[in-house]
Amino acid sequence: MNQSLPAPLDVKLMNLTASVLFLCCVLLLLAAGARWVLRYPGFSVARIVVQGELVHNNAVTLRANVAPQLVGNFFTLDLRAARTAFEQAPWVRKALVRREFPGGLRVVLQEHDAVAYWGPDTGAALVNSQGEVFEANVGDVEQEGLPRLVGPTGSSAQVLQMYGLLQPVFEPLGMAVDELELTGRGGWRATLDSEAVLELGGGTPQEVVERTQRFARTLTQVAAQYQRRADALESADLRHAGGYALRLRGVTTVTAQAAAKK
Repeated sequence: MNQSLPAPLDVKLMNLTASVLFLCCVLLLLAAGARWVLRYPGFSVARIVVQGELVHNNAVTLRANVAPQLVGNFFTLDLRAARTAFEQAPWVRKALVRREFPGGLRVVLQEHDAVAYWGPDTGAALVNSQGEVFEANVGDVEQEGLPRLVGPTGSSAQVLQMYGLLQPVFEPLGMAVDELELTGRGGWRATLDSEAVLELGGGTPQEVVERTQRFARTLTQVAAQYQRRADALESADLRHAGGYALRLRGVTTVTAQAAAKK
């Protein structure tokens, strides 16, 4: 029986060297091919299709502004970075970016829908219907009569929710909440479109709404006792247990004799 003899050591080394050299050549060819793919102009992003209900943005302008920020070609483009670039555009809330062969990107945008101003009058912050704060040119706001919401950082959704609960309370009186503020101590302050200022106090949303509803139900009757209408309201304080204090324009509880002594 013939038995094959083991290959000499020098032969084994030559075979191993040949295998290593072959593998290195393959890797170099793959790297060169990958480099060619990365640089080949035919694989660049040739078109960007922008979709969505755009009110404050223009698809052409968006493409022109965002395209220079996109790095890479059709295969190497970082979709997450592309999404971030589109979401940094004014009024854009969310962007969905996907590749579309050959050589295209399809971008679906969702814009912010402003429902209120946020913060001081000098700011450029707005609140969308999800209660999120975003920065935009307030001059681009098309809706008229938006309320102003004010509160600590991170409280925009809470303030928007309370506004939605309080606004219907004043509608039967022909009034509207022009500004709603959540103070640093957790109390609520509302300014109506008649410029009346109401201290609503704190507590759960249900407690605040119930106090406000009791006030709204009796305001017309109380104002009539002084020959005034509800829109004569100047200010009110609902933080008193079991009642409230109010001030009506043109009505004073100070007698003429008491006023003369001051």
